[in-house]
Amino acid sequence: MSSFIVGLAWFLLFAGGGIYLAYKRVNLFSATVAVGAALLAYSIFGAGHVLWLLLLWLTFGVMVVLNFEDLRRDKITRPALKIYRTMLPSMSDTEREALEAGSVWWDGELFSGMPDWDRLLSFPAPKLSDEEQAFLDGPCEELCRMLDEWDIAHRRADMPEEVWAFIKRHKFFAMIIPKKYGGLEFSAYANAMVITKLASRSATASSTVGVPNSLGPAELLLHYGTDEQKQRWLPGLASGEEVPCFALTSPQAGSDAAALIDSGVVCRGQWEGKEIIGIRLNWDKRYITLAPIATVLGLAFKLYDPDHLIGEQEDYGITAALIPTDLPGIVTGRRHYPLTIPFQNGPTSGKDVFVPLDFIIGGQEMAGKGWKMLVELLSVGRAITLPSSAAGGGQAAAWASGAYTQLRKQFGLPVAKFDGVGEALSRIAGNTYIMNAAVSVTAGAIVQGEKPAVPSAILKYHCTELGRNVSNDAMDVHGGKAVMMGPNNYLGRGYMATPIAITVEGANILTRSLIIFGQGAIRCHPFVLRELQAAQDNDEERGLIEFDQALFGHIGYAISNLARSFFMALTHAKFSLVPLNTPTSRYYQNINRYSAAFALASDFAMLTLGGKLKIKELLSARLGDVLSSMYLASTVLKHFEDQGRRAADLPLVEWSVRTLMYEAQEQLHSFLRNFPNRPVAFFLRCFIFPRGRTYSAPSDELAMKVVDLITQTGESRDRLSKQAYTALEPGNPLGQLQEALRLSEELAPLEKKLRKAYKDGVLRSDYLGYQIDEASKADIITADEATRLRDFHEKVLHLMSVDDFAPADLMRAKEPSADVSERSPRKVAARKKTPARKKTATRKKKKA
Repeated sequence: MSSFIVGLAWFLLFAGGGIYLAYKRVNLFSATVAVGAALLAYSIFGAGHVLWLLLLWLTFGVMVVLNFEDLRRDKITRPALKIYRTMLPSMSDTEREALEAGSVWWDGELFSGMPDWDRLLSFPAPKLSDEEQAFLDGPCEELCRMLDEWDIAHRRADMPEEVWAFIKRHKFFAMIIPKKYGGLEFSAYANAMVITKLASRSATASSTVGVPNSLGPAELLLHYGTDEQKQRWLPGLASGEEVPCFALTSPQAGSDAAALIDSGVVCRGQWEGKEIIGIRLNWDKRYITLAPIATVLGLAFKLYDPDHLIGEQEDYGITAALIPTDLPGIVTGRRHYPLTIPFQNGPTSGKDVFVPLDFIIGGQEMAGKGWKMLVELLSVGRAITLPSSAAGGGQAAAWASGAYTQLRKQFGLPVAKFDGVGEALSRIAGNTYIMNAAVSVTAGAIVQGEKPAVPSAILKYHCTELGRNVSNDAMDVHGGKAVMMGPNNYLGRGYMATPIAITVEGANILTRSLIIFGQGAIRCHPFVLRELQAAQDNDEERGLIEFDQALFGHIGYAISNLARSFFMALTHAKFSLVPLNTPTSRYYQNINRYSAAFALASDFAMLTLGGKLKIKELLSARLGDVLSSMYLASTVLKHFEDQGRRAADLPLVEWSVRTLMYEAQEQLHSFLRNFPNRPVAFFLRCFIFPRGRTYSAPSDELAMKVVDLITQTGESRDRLSKQAYTALEPGNPLGQLQEALRLSEELAPLEKKLRKAYKDGVLRSDYLGYQIDEASKADIITADEATRLRDFHEKVLHLMSVDDFAPADLMRAKEPSADVSERSPRKVAARKKTPARKKTATRKKKKA
């Protein structure tokens, strides 16, 4: 018995020691010394089986050999490199340029399996400068006050002229343009906050302002333009004299930019009376925001030089140029009508448009570098405009829904008290908190110089999807109030706008299934990109050295993640080191655990599937969901710290992180269920879920705590919708709802008196409007109290009301301009019959 216990103790020493060394990622030399010392002690004092001892010495011998780098490279790495080169997946130039775009930030830490939390928490909390805050409180608030979405969308199909003039005068199009060119030179964080506020009021305005401050001519000029181009265009763009758009999508090529057929051919032609070498352009684009009114067009096309007028190359590839829209052959002006949200968006085309070579952004030397320019800028712009718009819509929905469900009563109770409504409200609030955190923390990182390519894709996909979910839930809890369109409907137009964001800057299905993990697996992994670059190095010896270091670093990384994933899964990560000792500490530990599990699953997926992983889109999507959940949960924790660690917000933090990490668990489970190599899937499950799936979604009790935060006035509710336009004024339902919610809390004791009087039989009516008069006559309440209750009751009735119209008021003032060929026969027939129907109705009316 004693020999068994001694043997078990030695086994635990070696097994535990090995796991500890791997868990802590001790380097190869130190690990070899530690194993050698333990083996020496075992050889002297232990009494193990000779085969067991032989196996241990053999392991130690391999570790010793691996420390001799020259021998290792020649006998192991060189053959491995030859095999690796045969396994490399094919990669197009556009894919390669996308992979190289931007920088690796917190996404890289999550891919490491051992995130360094100090790196995230050391970033300063983003703040607005005095000038930026004044703009948000001044012109931005004033613009919101001028906006009437019903008038814009239903009556005008455009913003009024005075709104356009205000936007240009106050340089809303110039937030990213430096002051030396006449712009505002705002930070990425200020840009995001402005878009968030506008989106809480009008999807039309936020789209109009967002695009010029994202991927547009100004951003391209600032990063790649020549000095002459900057001087020519930026002052006009800043003043609003020039209106920009950028045209990429065409009928034949949407997400697949490499399929562009829009072309530019280098040739000789006439320009301002002289013969020059220029470009003859032909294009057909669609879905281009601001194209109908643009004065300058950023154009993506493929450049060809068949006569070699500018060099030996014939096919230069995707190129970007700035084209004035008043040149002969250019067609603009027609509009799309995206789900009745009338921001200026439409097609543009050009036929045989001749322009000088210096219209290429950055000049002739940037010919063929257009795609690289675009993906580099998307790594920043994609993290701001659409995510901020989604956050603004979420803030407005949370603000309105919390108040509305507290004011709206059924069966004698506020509908917020019903669990089904409460469940939806908790999702509205929690998902809005996640969007706020993601936008704020990522914009703050951009301010500090990061260009987070993968996080920008995460934000684009998940914020727009969360925004869609919030909008759906807000529609559910409002019921018919949100369905009946009219001036009093403050949700319907935003609901219609949500799918628009899903389709642009990389359609969401594409972003989830191909970009987030597809780009992240190579760009963010600590070793994969290094291995790829080493394998493609033309210098054989240098490539061998680089590949050797990356390969054995990768092996150690994989072994470490096996140990970390297994140990943290067994212990629920309770011994994982985290930077803070606060109520949120466990959530840092949970992310540590899933970071190691994600890194392990990713490595085995790439190892066993190789290039086939690229076409296993659902597997890639699920791994992308795990990475996204960890990233968003990290931003929630950072946002909580940035806002001063407010204890009142803890229910929101817990709901958000629990929801995200439960999603990470379930997506990992789904990944393993569908992994084609079943033995590998079983092996991974043993290390990732040795105790099964143990993480739970938010409890009902927690959800109700979140509901309390947004259905009652207070700091948490204010912080959640901080950027929303909530001014109290006649045209703003959000301000009126807040006023009514505040009054309901002030008048709650009086309403309680009425309920008691009704229960005691003193009051006969069960309707508040009648109870007030009865109670006043019975001296249950004073005349002043009755007046206050009547005023409150009238405000609530107004907020609960919906619009109705005379049939003629719903008709368009005039027929839209369209070719007969574009009209369906059924619609044409219906229009022809309209006068007859009117005459018949008139006759019937006279007869009556």
